[in-house]
Amino acid sequence: MTSPDPGSVTVVVPTRNNLRTIEACLRSVVEQEPSVELIVVDNHSTDGTLEVARRLADRVITAGPERSAQRNTGVAEAGSEWVLWLDSDMILPPRSIAAALETAAATGAVGIALPERTIGDGFWTACRALERECYLDDPWLHNPRLVRREYLLGAGAFHTDMSGPEDADLRMKMRSTGAGIELAPIIIDHDEGRLTVAEVLRKRYYYGRSIPAFASEHEGAVSAQGRAVLRSYVRNHRRLLRDPAHAVGMVLLRAMEAGGYAAGARRGRKDRATR
Repeated sequence: MTSPDPGSVTVVVPTRNNLRTIEACLRSVVEQEPSVELIVVDNHSTDGTLEVARRLADRVITAGPERSAQRNTGVAEAGSEWVLWLDSDMILPPRSIAAALETAAATGAVGIALPERTIGDGFWTACRALERECYLDDPWLHNPRLVRREYLLGAGAFHTDMSGPEDADLRMKMRSTGAGIELAPIIIDHDEGRLTVAEVLRKRYYYGRSIPAFASEHEGAVSAQGRAVLRSYVRNHRRLLRDPAHAVGMVLLRAMEAGGYAAGARRGRKDRATR
C-alpha cells in the first residue's frame, strides 16, 4: 500500500441489521468536508442494511463476529492516515471531521474524542440524554474516535474479547503509553430511538460479559470509571435539579444498568473459567 495522504481520513462503520439508522449515518459521512473514504463492515445483515451501505459507501466488507473485530477489519483495510469509527446509529454534524483534524493539528494529539448526545423519543431516552449532558466537558470519560492508523496498527486496535468496553480499553491503552487524546469542539448525535428498560438491560448484560476481560487488562479501572461518573453528576447537580423527573429516572436507569452489568460479568467470569 502506498503512503496515505497527510490528513486523509477513513471512516469505518460496523453494522448489523440497522436499517432504521444506517442511511442517516452514512449520508452524514458522505457530506463531510473534506471528503473521506467510507468503509462499512457489515456482519451479515438481513434487513436491507447491506443495500443501503452498497449505495453510499466506497467499500462494503462482510465480516464479524463482533464490533471489535469489524472495526479491526476496517482499520486494516483503510487507506488513510487517520481512522474514525462510528456506530451505525450515529450522525456527524457538518464539518465534524474537519474540526477533529484541526484539533489534532493544534494539539499534536494521537486521538481525538467526539462527544456524543443522545437523541430519540420517550421518557427513558430523555433520561439517557440528561445523563450524557453531564459528561460533555469531561475529557477523562470520552473515548477517542479519530486515531492515527499507524498507532492503531501498532497497538493492536480493538480487543476482540470485548464488546462494549473496547473503546474504554483503547483509551486506557493510549493514556498508559502517553498517546495524547483531546476533545474536538463538536457533538455527535447518537440516535437511540425509543429506549425501553428491557432493551437497556439486555444490552448491559451483553456488555457486562466483557467486563472480566476489561478488568484483567486494567486493574482498578472499573471502580475508577464509576467514581468518575459520580463526580460528573455532582459537578452537574444544578443541571440535574432543573429536571428532577428525568434526573430521578436517570438514577433508576443507572441502578438497573449496574444490575445488568453485574449479571453479565458473572456470566463472563464463568465463560472465561471454562475456556
